[in-house]
Amino acid sequence: MVDKRIIAFYLPQYHPFSENDEWWGKGFTEWRNVVKAKPLYRGHYQPHLPADLGFYDLRIPEVREQQADMARTYGVNGFCYYHYWFNGRQLMERPLKEILSSGKPDFPFMLCWANENWTRAWDGGSRHVLIAQNYSEEDDRAHIRYLLENVFSDSRYIRVDGKPVFLIYRSMLFPNMKETIRVWREEAANKGVELYLCRVETMDCYGEEYLQDGFDAAVEFQPFTHQMNDFQRKRNPLRKFAYNINRHLFNTCKKKKIDYSEYVDYACKTPFSNYKMYPGVTPMWDNTSRRKQKMFILDKSTPEKYGEWLYSVMNKFVPYSKDENFVFVNAWNEWAEGNHLEPDLKWGLRYLEETKKVVQTIANE
Repeated sequence: MVDKRIIAFYLPQYHPFSENDEWWGKGFTEWRNVVKAKPLYRGHYQPHLPADLGFYDLRIPEVREQQADMARTYGVNGFCYYHYWFNGRQLMERPLKEILSSGKPDFPFMLCWANENWTRAWDGGSRHVLIAQNYSEEDDRAHIRYLLENVFSDSRYIRVDGKPVFLIYRSMLFPNMKETIRVWREEAANKGVELYLCRVETMDCYGEEYLQDGFDAAVEFQPFTHQMNDFQRKRNPLRKFAYNINRHLFNTCKKKKIDYSEYVDYACKTPFSNYKMYPGVTPMWDNTSRRKQKMFILDKSTPEKYGEWLYSVMNKFVPYSKDENFVFVNAWNEWAEGNHLEPDLKWGLRYLEETKKVVQTIANE
């Protein structure tokens, strides 16, 4: 049996930097949103507060080492760090730069370019653009050269058949994704490197046709997938109708709440796509600490139900080759989205323990 690698999406935000100081106030980090969260209804689990690792600062090397040790101990095989690039300007780059310069932690990683405009919308504010994403061939070349020279050459970088794996979060935002990929592959070939490029699939943009832009594979981004679309449509059409009436006429539907257990049951019964896509799971989701409107809650998640879902995916997934064996967990540390494998005060290490249990069970079957 080909081994399967669990890759967890990782947010490198938990440290102050100048742009956040300017936009949100001196010393701002995601922890400020996390601690201000409050329950919105009876039984609503908020706030999510960290346990073993505390309210950490990613500028501290020991924190990054502790995260890697914890991930390794409980069966996570690598991190997928979000990467923020705006025409040569980077945000939240310090943790990765220090990981690269220090050689520590000795833990596999890949990058996902979060290529959206940087706006105030993430905290429930307006769509005011703080940094715009402007695409050009010149920037395409500068970007991939930077990655080839500074990141992809690192021995810890995750590869498929020797090719560094690079994810694009929103490929549909590119004016010409096919041309960008052509340019990237040309620049890489000039340095004797082949790339393994993946697009992240979400509920509003999915399907095999997008791979024709030149991608090697797709990555499922739970819970925002076509599965969630289908689940909401099939579970109760009348409820959706009532939701739309209330939202448009009375503006009463500021949050959407989905039962985690019901969704997991549906996802476990749904077959995988018939094209090359790496499956994913999420331990939980609740972005009410960030948003005042358009809140989304996967309600009543439990470690056991997460473990059931992870086992189903790991059991059904047949790797495409020895190296094409990824299962993505969203996420390692998205605390302000109520979405984390890292231990919290309510569940402790239980989600990580379920991860390890599933990995060991699959290995012994």
